[in-house]
Formats: sequence, C-alpha cells, structure tokens
Amino acid sequence: MFTLLKKEIRSFLSSLIGYITITVFLLVISLFMWVLETDSNVLDNGYANIDPLFILAPWVFLFLIPAITMRSFADEKKAGTIELLLTRPLTDLQIILAKYFAGFILVLFSLLPTLIYYYSVHKLGSPVGNIDTGGMWGSYIGLLFLGAAFVSIGVFASAITDNQVVSFILALFLCFFIYTGFDFIGSFSLFGKFDNVILSLGINQHYISMSRGVIDTRDMIYFISLIALFVVATRTVLESRKW
Repeated sequence: MFTLLKKEIRSFLSSLIGYITITVFLLVISLFMWVLETDSNVLDNGYANIDPLFILAPWVFLFLIPAITMRSFADEKKAGTIELLLTRPLTDLQIILAKYFAGFILVLFSLLPTLIYYYSVHKLGSPVGNIDTGGMWGSYIGLLFLGAAFVSIGVFASAITDNQVVSFILALFLCFFIYTGFDFIGSFSLFGKFDNVILSLGINQHYISMSRGVIDTRDMIYFISLIALFVVATRTVLESRKW
C-alpha cells in the first residue's frame, strides 16, 4: 500500500497537476487576501485575523480537489491499467486508501504555505501577536477535514467513470451539493422540526462550527463518517466488476 501511495504522490509531483494545483490555490487566496480591493483583503479590513482564508478556501477546493482526484481511477480505466492494478497483492480497500491519502497529502501541501499568512498577520498585529491562535488552529483543522471529505468524494467520482472530465464534473457537483445543498434545502423550512436534521447533513454547518475554534466530537464524527461512506462506496464500485 505504501509503495502505491509513494507512486501516486510521485505521479502528482512529477507532472504539472500537483504544482499547478498548489500554485493556483495559493495565487487565488493571496490575491483576494492581500492584493484585490475586496471585503476579504486583510490589510484593508484592519483586523488581525486570517478568516478570509477559511472563507475562500472551501470554494477554491470545490474546483481544485476534483481536478486532483479526477484521474485517480478514471485514468487507470482509460489506459487499461486498472486490471493490472487490481491484480496486485493489495486489497481493493488498500488501493483506494493509497489513492485517497495521495490526494489528501497534496491538499496538505497546498495548505502548509498559508502558515506564512498567519505569521504575517501575527507580526502586523497591534500589539504584535494580537491574533486568536486557538481559533486559527481550529479553523485549520476544520479545513483539513473539509478537504479530506472532498478528496473522498472525488475518488468515488473517479471510480465510476473512465472519463476524467465526467469525473471532474460529477465530483464538483457532489462536493457543491454536500457543502451547500442541504443548507439551501433547509432554508425553505419544508420539514418543520426536521429542518435542523437536514442542515446537519451538510458539510457547511460542521465546517462553520469547527471554524469557531471549538473542536466538537460530533463534527469530527460527521466528517469521518462522510469520508468512510464514500470510501466504502468506492470499494463497492470496484467490487462490482466481480458481479
């Protein structure tokens, strides 16, 4: 499994996909946070926080993570190497997890440079260090969970098609719907006392909760359950070849 994981990471980093993904993510976030005259500009707002990062990042991830994961299985199917991969002395779950963790590690690589934003705001604060460090780390943890959930959805989308474009579009739709769709449905108040249940099914509610700096076990269980759901769904898709 670790051999396949290293192969997947090398595959990302030996091609332009990995570098383009990280560069685009950092460029978009940096433009909105430091350059463009928007409500997200840290210097114009005058507040010692990097909240704009945690507001913008999920929307950027909506596009970039499907771009990362779209080739996970779709490329293997199109190239005809999927059967060779599945005949290796690895279980389907190990293959899925190797591809999943490779995608997640790339997401982690894209977030590490943003710590420079924290350092910058930390130094720019008046007095120096006037920033809610606890809330920031809670937001980072929430963003990592959100990214991990998007990767699991993207790997699933890639497993059900041999077309990378279809995989990208499907992953984008699923990520968008699970991130905001339940909020949209719940806002109509169609289900009475079950509206809160509908809202709790969406990623956004749990991400917002963690972004406040409060790490609630219920939010962690939600994300872990969502990731496990799509990993199991991906495994089911791969096992369907035996039916």
